[in-house]
Amino acid sequence: MAVDFRDESFPILKDYLSYQGTVRQKSKKTVDEYFLDLRTFFRFLKVYRKTVPADTDFENIRIDDIDIDFLKKVDLTEAYEFMNYLVRERELNASSRARKCSSLKGFFKYITTKKHLLDSDPVDELELPKKKKALPKYLTLEQSIELLNAVEGPYKERDYAIITLFLNCGLRVSEMAGLNYTDIRTDNTVRVVGKGNKERVIYLNQACVEAIREYMRVRPVDDVKDKTALFISRNNNRMSVKTIQAMVYKYLEKIGLSAQGYSCHKLRHTAATLMYQHGGVDVRILKDILGHENLGTTEIYTHLSSEQMKKAAEANPLSKIKK
Repeated sequence: MAVDFRDESFPILKDYLSYQGTVRQKSKKTVDEYFLDLRTFFRFLKVYRKTVPADTDFENIRIDDIDIDFLKKVDLTEAYEFMNYLVRERELNASSRARKCSSLKGFFKYITTKKHLLDSDPVDELELPKKKKALPKYLTLEQSIELLNAVEGPYKERDYAIITLFLNCGLRVSEMAGLNYTDIRTDNTVRVVGKGNKERVIYLNQACVEAIREYMRVRPVDDVKDKTALFISRNNNRMSVKTIQAMVYKYLEKIGLSAQGYSCHKLRHTAATLMYQHGGVDVRILKDILGHENLGTTEIYTHLSSEQMKKAAEANPLSKIKK
């Protein structure tokens, strides 16, 4: 469902969302999520403060009349009451609550420190809900090789090149779909356009270079609708996200992994994990390769295998000391 915050927002909120989209270069999807989170919060406040009739449908509460006087009354207690509401009434998990909490903190920090509309930030001390830290699922080195070996059929060069790039470069599926053949440079690098149209350059290893070279020998040229697209579908269109996902699922199913929650994004996890665990890549370099904005996002890929933890314990110089 398309969201247009300009129809429902009050001027200060519009200003904040425009700032996120233009200055911070957040994607439209992210800006829409900020708006929906903040709209829910302000609707809740109207109910909590009893400024709307008790029988008002929550989804019909308008927020376009909110002004600075309304915002000046926000305090930490109301913020925590909102968090409780999300648990009791909406039954949201910690991850969803944490996102809404971050939306609140971002907005009030902006109007306090950037716009200087408030003397102090009322939600500065609002704590993010603790999220259960689930380790990302990834393919082992053996499974990765098995997946590559499973590629066959009339589009085998194309499919092999895509899976090779997933497993070696950790691209997002949207980034893979957006690649142009002109993004491949003679110095064996590729220009990638990530979230928020942010560009980064990734170095291609020998496996990627050879896979792309083999594909380019058979890449369709005649009747191709998007002349610059790197990966072409059987209908001579640019391969879409859904088409790439379907292709990856097909090969995952072939090696018996489709029912275990594996996906294109799991191949991204795999690339990061293999580079970290087997290649010893520094997490800060991994951050740039993956196109993460924050180092904390990258650190979920740096989980250690039990064998690594065993070796780490044995490497302790005190490990051989006896009483």
